[in-house]
Amino acid sequence: MSTAAEHRPAEAAPILRVEGLSARIAGQQVVEDVSFTVPATGITALLGRNGVGKTSTIKAIIGLIDRTGVVELAGERIEKEATFKIIQRGVGYVPEDREVFSGLTVAENLRLAERDASPRRQLVEELFPDLLARAGQMAGTLSGGQQQMVSLARALLNTNKILLVDEPTKGLAPKIVGEVADTLAEAAKTVPILLVEQNLHVVRQLAEGAVVLSGGRVVHTGRALDFLDDAGLIHRHLGVSTDAASHGDPVEKGAAL
Repeated sequence: MSTAAEHRPAEAAPILRVEGLSARIAGQQVVEDVSFTVPATGITALLGRNGVGKTSTIKAIIGLIDRTGVVELAGERIEKEATFKIIQRGVGYVPEDREVFSGLTVAENLRLAERDASPRRQLVEELFPDLLARAGQMAGTLSGGQQQMVSLARALLNTNKILLVDEPTKGLAPKIVGEVADTLAEAAKTVPILLVEQNLHVVRQLAEGAVVLSGGRVVHTGRALDFLDDAGLIHRHLGVSTDAASHGDPVEKGAAL
């Protein structure tokens, strides 16, 4: 006789697995024994107060800082590979503070990002019609929100296995925050995303899973809504009230590692 377990669909393998990840910057330990997985669909939020190692974790995954431990992409170990090879494997990276080439036009910024033989220009034009109209404008003259759109567009031009998106709504006006969130929701229909985000209203809107860091370590994993609906966990690990979280207030001011 067959059992219910035999008929239960097998759980999909994670697209990203991080195990025992540690990293240092200028001799300072910024990530310590971090382990988590990212599902092959949807958005997973990487949460925590400022300075706990969220950005450093993203940078360690793609080799921008020295690290030890296991990083596995689609079942293959990548932690010993150079950053450019990891990107070529299909890891899209949207850095904190956008990092556009200010002295180049919007079109030139996008062309430099093209990695595939057939870049997804039509998708980018559909998601970012304003950038098409500003193709000849110097990226350094764009508003913060427009620069963020350029940064997202550069990653979405290529076919990726996962996107690592670091603080995409940082410093943006509420209306632009909504536009960025909508763009991420559309992008997540085709590629899984690991999202560092301090606006908890955006996290509630987008994320299915949550990984919470404190002091460079993972202190909580699970469903994002389960975490966001737990006042004790929110206060303990993020230092904000549930009222602040429901209104989308940032977790905490200050520079993140």
